[in-house]
Amino acid sequence: MAAPTTSRRGPGGARNMDDENLTFETSPGVEVVSSFDQMGIKDDLLRGIYGYGFEKPSAIQQRAVLPIINGRDVIAQAQSGTGKTSMISLTVCQIVDTAVREVQALILSPTRELASQTERVMLAIGDHLNVQVHACIGGKSIGEDIRRLENGVHVVSGTPGRVCDMIKRRTLRTRAIKLLVLDEADEMLSRGFKDQIYDVYRYLPPELQVVLISATLPHEILEMTSKFMTEPVRILVKRDELTLEGIKQFFVAVEKEEWKFDTLCDLYDTLTITQAVIFCNTKRKVDWLTEKMRTNNFTVSAMHGDMPQQERDAIMGEFRSGATRVLITTDVWARGLDVQQVSLVINYDLPNNRELYIHRIGRSGRFGRKGVAINFVRKDDIRILRDIEQYYSTQIDEMPMNVADLI
Repeated sequence: MAAPTTSRRGPGGARNMDDENLTFETSPGVEVVSSFDQMGIKDDLLRGIYGYGFEKPSAIQQRAVLPIINGRDVIAQAQSGTGKTSMISLTVCQIVDTAVREVQALILSPTRELASQTERVMLAIGDHLNVQVHACIGGKSIGEDIRRLENGVHVVSGTPGRVCDMIKRRTLRTRAIKLLVLDEADEMLSRGFKDQIYDVYRYLPPELQVVLISATLPHEILEMTSKFMTEPVRILVKRDELTLEGIKQFFVAVEKEEWKFDTLCDLYDTLTITQAVIFCNTKRKVDWLTEKMRTNNFTVSAMHGDMPQQERDAIMGEFRSGATRVLITTDVWARGLDVQQVSLVINYDLPNNRELYIHRIGRSGRFGRKGVAINFVRKDDIRILRDIEQYYSTQIDEMPMNVADLI
């Protein structure tokens, strides 16, 4: 199949980066629809949404679902934990025609876990519609991918590398795809998936609807939107609205790196009241801390990107089911993964950039739930902490003695 060259870009081809792109505002005329019933969604899908436990749409859902269902290109900027995965799932389930056994929607995510989670949510809320979804991700059997795709599925949720591979093998046929969703697009670009995304895009039909979702909108993203989106509806949750309401944020001052470990051990009983995620900045640190905790007879699990996929799945499964209560991980876990019970996040290391902070602490207190975040801060981290406070116009106080009562 030759890559299609035509596209509905209008006579001028790709639009230049114009001034309007530089100040990102919500498009005029975006309606706010405050209940699922008013969205014109299929009855069987509504049953799935309510059955899954959603009562009312979140802010981003209230604004973005209709334009997407109506076929518009959409750029949605919203923080972690605001219901983006379920928004993707419900709009895709609404758009797909289950009578046609071909791939009609393609969702690309930066991590395998996020792609699998999107598959799970979609299967749950699309249950009454019999929507066939397949997660096409690295680390899993290629043979299984080929078998599932040959049998015919309506939706593919995957990571760029594996999806690209399947398209080039002609196992993933693209002729019926009408919707492309790029989830966590900023993260995909920072992981260097740009070429693969453009590669996938080349094989998609010209009359394609593109939805781009991102917590932050760096310049490359806006550049991307001008290349392959047509008059997108923009939906923005402003940064000062990004302060994660319902999440109490604290810091613990530690003189030296070595003291962090003792501080964590003192907190262990507090961690296991609920489920806690502990973030470190490197895989080596995750391995070291896990080993040290276990040597001191503390039960913890660990996960990072170097582990084989099977192991990552098993650890995620245990943590989801509540079989393990403390998970030590790198930022591979910081985006989009929803474990209902997590109400405590510890930054053993402060994150390397400000955006990651919101993704990490957004693990706790997901959409509308309460949570606590504790940051371990050395002398030379104070500046980074103050920078985070200022950036999100939030306040991070010293941790009180009774932190367990707040969880």
